Amino acid sequence: MVIRLSDPRSLSSAEAATAPVPFPLSRELLEAVLADRTSDRFVCELIWPRLGYERDGSGTWSAGPATEASWRESFPIAPQFIAERPPAVALTRSIPKEHKQLLKEQLGFGGYRIGELYPRRTRRATAVNWLLAHLAQRGEPLPERGPLPELQAQPADPVTGHPGDLPIS
Repeated sequence: MVIRLSDPRSLSSAEAATAPVPFPLSRELLEAVLADRTSDRFVCELIWPRLGYERDGSGTWSAGPATEASWRESFPIAPQFIAERPPAVALTRSIPKEHKQLLKEQLGFGGYRIGELYPRRTRRATAVNWLLAHLAQRGEPLPERGPLPELQAQPADPVTGHPGDLPIS
């Protein structure tokens, strides 16, 4: 299964007008994600609205009219990109080849050291690369600074993550 980033030009004006406003991206924010200073849920919430997922009245994120069909069919409920392997793999595959190195090129990220290689962290790197590809496809710049959520200390146990993070599968 290959899922591509959706093209914003394919949205109708009504879909674009009702799309949720995603949290603004910045170099500072993406570096905080890589440094494991945000919850896994927050990382997902950076991606979900950019894929067209919408929050319903109960707080559940579901595929909306702007969600590309391949994502909507595979993941009608917003996928857990950090906790679950299949959505993480789909996210990786959705990054166009020409954007696979943006993490290194734009953020100078050389990867994690051997002792830091945990599925949660490698999936965070995938999420950040996807977000950079999302910006690149739209021709949008990555500002140096922007709003930040309340940053957390790195988790004591990087395998289990922050309080409230889902277990990794």
